[in-house]
Amino acid sequence: MDASKKTLLTACLLLEVPKTLLIMETIRKEKTFDAVKMMREIRDKISAETQNMTFEELKAYINKKLSESKTKLIGQ
Repeated sequence: MDASKKTLLTACLLLEVPKTLLIMETIRKEKTFDAVKMMREIRDKISAETQNMTFEELKAYINKKLSESKTKLIGQ
């Protein structure tokens, strides 16, 4: 066997997929807080409270909730 064929054969053997594949196991942690669930619950509560409000009532509702909140608004 000449050198070029031997080199090609060696390269092919090196590229061969191993007979045993390693499978990575993911570690799953139990969720202690579900942000999506919480967001949906809050949204559903607000929707239920405001569903039949007029625009003026909705503005008053929002202003009341903002005044009750201890969280600072962005830019204030």
